[in-house]
Amino acid sequence: MTADIQAKTNEASQVSNSKAAVLITGASSGIGLALAMKYVDQGYQVFACGRNEQSLQNIKGAYPLVFDINDKNQIENAAQRLKEALVMTHCKLNMVILNAGSCEYIDDPVQFDGALFERVIQTNVVSMGYCLQHFLPLIATNGRLGLMSSSATYLPFPRAEAYGASKAAVNYLACSLRLDLKAHNIGVSVICPGFVKTPLTDKNDFAMPMQISADIAADEIVNGMNKGRNEIHFPKRFTLILKLLSCLPNAIINSLLSPKPNN
Repeated sequence: MTADIQAKTNEASQVSNSKAAVLITGASSGIGLALAMKYVDQGYQVFACGRNEQSLQNIKGAYPLVFDINDKNQIENAAQRLKEALVMTHCKLNMVILNAGSCEYIDDPVQFDGALFERVIQTNVVSMGYCLQHFLPLIATNGRLGLMSSSATYLPFPRAEAYGASKAAVNYLACSLRLDLKAHNIGVSVICPGFVKTPLTDKNDFAMPMQISADIAADEIVNGMNKGRNEIHFPKRFTLILKLLSCLPNAIINSLLSPKPNN
């Protein structure tokens, strides 16, 4: 009996002394890379996930997990490696930030591109489901989950049928998970950035007002996650305008945002 008590005491001590860890998908570049570097600087054990092994290896102090989020078998294998690494490094997984995603636009609404729509939904929604399946059980009690959405969900935008729909799904997913995970003492934050300068947004062929750097975006996310915010949106001067406009009647919104017909 004494030996059992001692073993349980030792186990509890190991848990309380465990190093805090965070897993970040899409850590090869952009917001994910900036987040990984900031959490390393704060003393976290960072598990940096992505497809570009060289980029992940360049994040000093991070543990790279190389996999494709669109391959569910690779996600499962990565989760097993993560589980083993947590034991090996005596870490407790406090946070999972599912940041990876893609963006493509529908250029011709009449000749709707179903394959493009499928690609975006697959990467931004379906793959997130598989990440949740395998990573969520590893989050420690009182941990937190962050899901990357977008401020594009506040209003309908031209050409954003695929991207906007995928991020709207993430918003609902986060809100529903928040209810169900409360009993498990796991918080959920939905992250809704405005325009952030990243390799993804560098491809955009339109104006991006009030764009901020990935470094500033990462600061906002770290701060929001630490404060346990349900919604992390930034930059406020941009997102609050979108939120205000979303209160207008639909007829006015449609008039403001609909593309002007070509003469």
